[in-house]
Amino acid sequence: MTLPHNPGGGGEPQNPQAVQVHRLEHRREEEQKEQRQHSLHMGSSVRRRTFRSSEEEHQFSAADYALAAALALTASSELTWEARLRRQTSAVELEERGQKRVRFANAWERAEAGYLRTHRLLRQRRDRRALRQRTEEKIREAKELRELCAGRGPWFWIPLRSHAVWEHTTVLLTCTVQGSPPPQVTWYKGDVPIDPRLFPAGKYHITNNYGLLALEIRRCTMEDSATYTVKVKNAYGQASSFAKVLVRTYLGKEAGFDSEIFKRAMFGPSVDFTSVLRPVFAREKEPFSLSCLFSDDVSDAEQNIQWFRDGRALRSSRRWQILYADRQASLKVTCAYKEDEGLYSIRVPSATGPREQSAYVFVRDAAAETPGAPGSPLNVRCLEVNRDCLILTWAPPSDTRGNPITGYAIELCQGDSEEWVPCHEAPGSTCRCPIQGLLEGQSYRFRVRAISKAGSSLPSKASEVVVMGPRDAVHRKTEIPFDLGSKITISMDDFEDAVTIPLPPTNVHASEIREAYVILSWEEPRPRGKAPLTYALEKSVIGSGTWETISSETPVKSPRFALLNLEKGKSYVFRVRAMNQYGISDPSEPSEPIALRGKKATLPPPAQVQAFRDTQTSVSLTWDPVDGGAELLGYYIYSREAGSSEWQTVNNKPIQGSRFTVPGLRTGKEYEFCVRSVSEAGVGDSSAPTEPIRVKQALATPSAPYDFALLHCGKNEMVIGWKPPKRRGGGKILGYFLDQHDSEEPDWHPVNQQPVPSRVCKVSDLHEGHFYEFRARAVNWAGVGELSAPSSLFECKEWTMPQPGPPYDVQASEVRATSLMLQWEPPIYTGAGPVTGYCISVQEEGSEEWKQITPHPVSATHFRVSDLQTGKKYVFQVQAMNSAGLGQPSMPTDPVLLEDKPDAHEIEVGVDEEGQIYMAFEAPEAPDDSEFQWSKDYKGPPDPQRVKVEDGVNKSKIILKEPDLQDLGTYSVTVTDADEDISASHTLTEEELDKLKKLSHEIRNPVIKLISGWNIDILERGEVRLWLEVEKLSPAAELHLIFNEKEIFSSPNRTINFDREKGLVEVIIQQLTEDDKGSYTAQLQDGKAKNQITLALVDDDFDQLLRKADAKRKDWKRKQGPYFQEPLQWKVTEDCQVLLTCKVTNTKKETRFQWFFRKREVPDGQYDPQTGEGLIRIEELSKEDKGIYRAEVSDDRGEDDTILDLTGEDLDAIFTELGRISALSATPLKIQGTEEGIRIFSKVKYYNVDYMKTTWFHKDKRLESGDRFRAGTTLDEIWLHILDPKDSDKGKYTLEIAAGKEARQLSVDLSGQAFDDWLAAKYLLLASPISLPDRAKVVRGLPDVATIMEDKTLCLTCVISGDPAPEIFWLKNDQPVNFLDRYRMDVRGTEVTITIEKVTSEDSGRYGVFVKNKYGSETGQVTISVFKHGDEPKELKKM
Repeated sequence: MTLPHNPGGGGEPQNPQAVQVHRLEHRREEEQKEQRQHSLHMGSSVRRRTFRSSEEEHQFSAADYALAAALALTASSELTWEARLRRQTSAVELEERGQKRVRFANAWERAEAGYLRTHRLLRQRRDRRALRQRTEEKIREAKELRELCAGRGPWFWIPLRSHAVWEHTTVLLTCTVQGSPPPQVTWYKGDVPIDPRLFPAGKYHITNNYGLLALEIRRCTMEDSATYTVKVKNAYGQASSFAKVLVRTYLGKEAGFDSEIFKRAMFGPSVDFTSVLRPVFAREKEPFSLSCLFSDDVSDAEQNIQWFRDGRALRSSRRWQILYADRQASLKVTCAYKEDEGLYSIRVPSATGPREQSAYVFVRDAAAETPGAPGSPLNVRCLEVNRDCLILTWAPPSDTRGNPITGYAIELCQGDSEEWVPCHEAPGSTCRCPIQGLLEGQSYRFRVRAISKAGSSLPSKASEVVVMGPRDAVHRKTEIPFDLGSKITISMDDFEDAVTIPLPPTNVHASEIREAYVILSWEEPRPRGKAPLTYALEKSVIGSGTWETISSETPVKSPRFALLNLEKGKSYVFRVRAMNQYGISDPSEPSEPIALRGKKATLPPPAQVQAFRDTQTSVSLTWDPVDGGAELLGYYIYSREAGSSEWQTVNNKPIQGSRFTVPGLRTGKEYEFCVRSVSEAGVGDSSAPTEPIRVKQALATPSAPYDFALLHCGKNEMVIGWKPPKRRGGGKILGYFLDQHDSEEPDWHPVNQQPVPSRVCKVSDLHEGHFYEFRARAVNWAGVGELSAPSSLFECKEWTMPQPGPPYDVQASEVRATSLMLQWEPPIYTGAGPVTGYCISVQEEGSEEWKQITPHPVSATHFRVSDLQTGKKYVFQVQAMNSAGLGQPSMPTDPVLLEDKPDAHEIEVGVDEEGQIYMAFEAPEAPDDSEFQWSKDYKGPPDPQRVKVEDGVNKSKIILKEPDLQDLGTYSVTVTDADEDISASHTLTEEELDKLKKLSHEIRNPVIKLISGWNIDILERGEVRLWLEVEKLSPAAELHLIFNEKEIFSSPNRTINFDREKGLVEVIIQQLTEDDKGSYTAQLQDGKAKNQITLALVDDDFDQLLRKADAKRKDWKRKQGPYFQEPLQWKVTEDCQVLLTCKVTNTKKETRFQWFFRKREVPDGQYDPQTGEGLIRIEELSKEDKGIYRAEVSDDRGEDDTILDLTGEDLDAIFTELGRISALSATPLKIQGTEEGIRIFSKVKYYNVDYMKTTWFHKDKRLESGDRFRAGTTLDEIWLHILDPKDSDKGKYTLEIAAGKEARQLSVDLSGQAFDDWLAAKYLLLASPISLPDRAKVVRGLPDVATIMEDKTLCLTCVISGDPAPEIFWLKNDQPVNFLDRYRMDVRGTEVTITIEKVTSEDSGRYGVFVKNKYGSETGQVTISVFKHGDEPKELKKM
């Protein structure tokens, strides 16, 4: 080994110590270099492990380049002389290590490079394999989805198409349908299914060849022109396709595409509306409906009839039903919400274009559960839905019912549970609130209640269902379509890096700041990794220098959080940390300073609110829109009648826009309106009220006149008449402009330059023999109206026929349910002679037959038509008659609908305050310039000498000046220039006139109104009070009281009072005597008003009054000493004790109280001097307690007594009540074993055999006492003894206790266990030396049935036992036997005998002997049957 030469040493040997030092430094540098290379190598390895795709080339990061630059600088710095010295020293060391290490390092480097290359290739292969597996998995899922979706509803791949064919040819309708499973196919012609079997053979041929559907129609006729529909249906749905077939015939223009059949087939019938949609005023939570009628059937109504709300199409659902039947379309809503309010429209196609109608539906608030509580909120929506939080918004209610809203309560419903639980309360009146702490993947619905000091509102309609999830979940997934209808979904989460500890979030900021909360938002860290992230929030008050963790009940999973507990007036900064399963990140950068804002103000009211007339029941409103931006939710409108102080809500759903028409107003009334802006901050202030506006038809130009008629014709002139416009434009028709047209000339020429006021015009300067047509325009204050359609051509040829011309201006008025009044003008051309009468004909709409109404001509120009059918339309025409016969008919009237009009105005007849008889008529819907035309007997205005006409706003009145018989007759009134008929009539009869004249006399000669005539009262001390009452009188009113034709005044025995304020006249007689008998007359006068009321106190009336007054006086004197305030009465306690009570009042210390029974004093009676209550307690009521009870009280001031008779009905009532209480006290049945058998019993508090009846049942079969069954009672027990029980005795036993009209049943089940208990008890009793008490028993002797002939003597004997000796009672049909006359009972020791002499058929029945002692009771029963002489007993007949 050769060492390098030292340049400065000239090859001198090195110092060994220096060499050792250089070696150590060199080793240290080598180790550091190896560490740096190892670090670089490890960094490269990590980067190679985390590459995204094997197709990407390896790239170094900025940190790698920085490390390489540092190594380069280190390497360049080692070129100094010290480095060279160390390098020479290391060379010696390297020589010592040898070439082996160098080769090893080279081999290691080559191995490492091969390893990395192999690792990269393996990674590429693995990536390709993973991608292929993922693609195969997606394809497999797509195939499964396609197989799953293979079962689908049918749909038409190729639909039907329309055909036009010639008559007698064949047409083939084809289409292609797909669906799985194959659908069922039905063909229709119109709406009728096609069944080939019902038609001539070969007419229809239907095929279905693997989805290719065909309908062949052979030898088509005109009847085959129709719409053909094919409907297909399977388990997954249904579909339909239709086509029109037009069969043409060889008829020139009537064939082919010009034919009406083709137009109807291609464009459908010309459908129009025959009814008008009316505004609907519904109420929340109640149903409502809209409907309209069509002029023709609508083909394929489900597709062609469309309903809209505020421009959005509606579909049938669980709450909405769209129906069509019998040319009527309807929309029904089963449960209305305020969200359903809006403009509803219906649209239907027609041959001339679509037809559409609209109407507004208002939904009022439902009645509040708490009076004064506000209406419910509406339009609840969920915004910014995240994993665990969302923003809830709603609209405030329009009606707070006078109590401002203080907050809102929010409720949620999780999933489909229908269980609503409170979740949050939104403070203040804001309509926006954050909801957090929700569960990811769970569905929720929300509803809101408004809260005021009066209470909580009803809940709003629930929001739409929302499912909690990432807000950007849609953007994080990409769908790649492939194959037919298949997709591959790729999620961004699949490409997230594997991150351990997450990076901090970024961009922490306040996305929303409100009065009560702040929404803090941030961006997720990038990369975020695949592990789920949660977040921890910290806050710091500006200036504090400390950070505080914000606690949350649930982990925060969304990049937003609502801060609800911040203090007002303080500024905060916030920072966020991200957390996953590996750890928590560093805090984010602090946010900008954040502080709560002040209360958000409501939006200002709109300006320039103006009201305009629209229709007779609506007003149009406009206003300047409020610049509220996105905060503006709409407007609420309020209305009130002029003069009222209370505003009414018009709409309950905010209106969008600045124009609205308010319907449903009262015609002729004045209204004011105001508008308020609606925002999330609440409902703003009201705008200034509009000027009062009267609800009337808005002024517009009139529609066109129509129905021109030729009334008379000369050589060169014509008289033309026409009907007025159907729509007058809300004003008076000022006149008409008429145009004429000669058929031989091209131009129209005006007839008049100034408006013609009437509807009859004479046209001159015509050419004889020419044909003319006419047209006209109406004029009102709004201008010239629409131009009418031309009339028919009239020939200018002089009329010379002898018959009269047509009457004109035929009008129908006073239309009611079954009648109307026809009026007309006589014909202008009378013919050969004067008109002698008129014939009236009627035609029902839809019919072509005219029927004559009057059997004989009518001489007048009016006629009342009656006996018509309600709900039908009629057309009328009139013909004049003279000596030559009937003339030309008039122009028919418009169709008149006969219907009941409950709001029709009638003439009011009455007497005014001045006593004048009047007839008044009010028509609020009358146009402003209209006139009220009165007529008497339809002959013209009434005589102004006899009546006076007074007109007011929308009303008119005629006053009879001197009413007499000349004023009798029919008075009618008609309002001119109204679009609809406004007319009425009234027939003033002699009887009615007499009543009116009498009422007029009473008003002009008033009478003091009598409220109550003479009344008689007896006062406490026996005084007699005579009084009467009239209406309130003035202080100047006078009273004169006449007694027996002589005026009387107050005296010591008589007091007269007169209260003018109350209208009370009062006479008080201290002590009534015979001198007071007679008649009393009160004469009253108050100004002009007078009245006289008489009372006769004579004969029996006076005597009866005298007796009552004396009795009252005596009773009062009695009460001056001690007396009974409450008389003697009885009461039964729950313990079956009978209490006799009374109460004394007005006592003192010396007062004495005594009880008596059967005229003997009762020492056991009780009396309490403090309360005055007396009491006798009877522990067990029996017949010994029967009698009369009396209580007496006395002292030096007097005495009084009270009596209670307990011998009749009262005693029976007490026993009945005792029985009822005892029956209710019966304990449940118990089973007890005895020596003889099984004993079933129930304990009662009391038992009386006369008033309580007991019946035992076994398995619902009545039991009778016999050898094995014995029933009995004691004073406190009812029992049934079963002797020697058998298996047949098992089952249900029922005891029925009857007391009066009430009965109670007790049951017990005697089954196997009870039997076992009985056996055990029996053995125990047999083994026990204790003897049982000897209760009363019927041992033997009575048979079950006994028969005997009439007039014989019957003896029944039985043996009884018991210690002590029992009491004995005989019963017949459960009633005690009275031993009188023919009945006798003998008791000899233990034998008891009943004897009935000379028995009759009435003695037949069920007899029983009832024995009882203190240990028990028992009943033995026998049935007695009495038969007549010569008859065979029933028992022998059965044998």
